[in-house]
Amino acid sequence: MDSGTHLVMGIGLAGLAMVDPVISASPTLQTAMLIGTVVGSQAPDLDNLLRLKGNACYIRNHRGVSHSIPAILIWTAAITGLLQLFYKGSLPWLHIGGWVLLSVVLHVFTDLFNAYGTQAMRPFNEKWISWNIIHIFDPVLFTVHLIAILLWAAGLADPAVLFPLMYIGLTLYYVWRTLSAKHTLRKVRALDRGYHSGDTYIAIPTISLSIWNIVKQASDGAFHVGNLRNNSLRWLDKVHCSSHPAVEKSKNDPAIKAFLYFTSFACGDVKEHHWGYEVRWSDVRYRHRKQYPFVGVLMMNKQYETVGSYVGWLSDERLMKRLRMDTY
Repeated sequence: MDSGTHLVMGIGLAGLAMVDPVISASPTLQTAMLIGTVVGSQAPDLDNLLRLKGNACYIRNHRGVSHSIPAILIWTAAITGLLQLFYKGSLPWLHIGGWVLLSVVLHVFTDLFNAYGTQAMRPFNEKWISWNIIHIFDPVLFTVHLIAILLWAAGLADPAVLFPLMYIGLTLYYVWRTLSAKHTLRKVRALDRGYHSGDTYIAIPTISLSIWNIVKQASDGAFHVGNLRNNSLRWLDKVHCSSHPAVEKSKNDPAIKAFLYFTSFACGDVKEHHWGYEVRWSDVRYRHRKQYPFVGVLMMNKQYETVGSYVGWLSDERLMKRLRMDTY
C-alpha cells in the first residue's frame, strides 16, 4: 500500500489497541502504543533509502529483505526496544511488543494484495508474491480509516467498539475483493473471443472498484493489454517481444538483471542506431497514456558493450533526456 494508507492503518491499530485493558488504563501506554504502531506500520518501507544507491538497487530490493520473516521480527524488536529505552523500561513488554508486531505484520500482509507484491516468504523463497486484489491506493480502505480516526479524535465514538467493528468490516471487504478478483478472471476468459489453449491472464486492480486492467500472455509469447469495465472487455495493445541478439545480451547487464528479477511481465524490444542498439524492457502490467513507463533501458555499442542504462519510472521524453546524459 502507499505510505498514507500505512499511516492511517498504524493510527487505526492504536485505536484497536484500546481493547487491551492494560493499554486503555494508562494514557502513557496509549501514547507509547500510538508511536509504536505508527512507526511499525512504516518501518518496512525504510528500504526506500535504497534509492540513494540507484534505481536498479532500489527496484531489486524494495519490499524484499525488509518485508521478510526475519525482518518482521527485527523491526518489532528494534521498535519495542527503543520505546523501552525512551520510557526507561517502564512499558509492559508483552503488550507493547505484541501490538507493534501486529502493525509490522499488517504492513507486509496488505502489501501482498497489490500488483507490486513483496518477498514475504524470504528466506525460504525469493518469489515475488503479488495477489492483484487491492490497488496500491484503495479509496475505501483509506477513507474508512480516516473517518474512524476523526470520530475517535472528536470523542464521538468509543475506540474499543469503533475499531473492532471497522476491522471486521474491512476483513469482509478484503474477502469480497478476493472473490471479485477470481470472478473477474473467469469473466475475462468467457468474454475473450481470441482465447486459445495456453493463454494465461492476470487481472490488475485499479483505483476504481469496477475497472480491472487485464494482461494476457498468449501462447505465442505476445502480451495483450486491455481492461474490463463491468461486462465489457477491451483490448488496447498487443506487445511483441523481440528475439534480437541485443535483447539476449542485455540480460547480462546488472541494471537489466535487477529489472527482470523484479517482474515476470517484461517484454524486450530493440532499436538499431548508427552507434549501436537501444534495448528497452517494459513491464506490460503498467500502461499509462499509451506508454509503459516502468522500464529497463540499455544502450549498447555495436560490440554489445554498455554505454548507458536506466531502470525506473519515466515518460518517453524524460527517459530520452536521462539516457542522453548517461551516454554522453
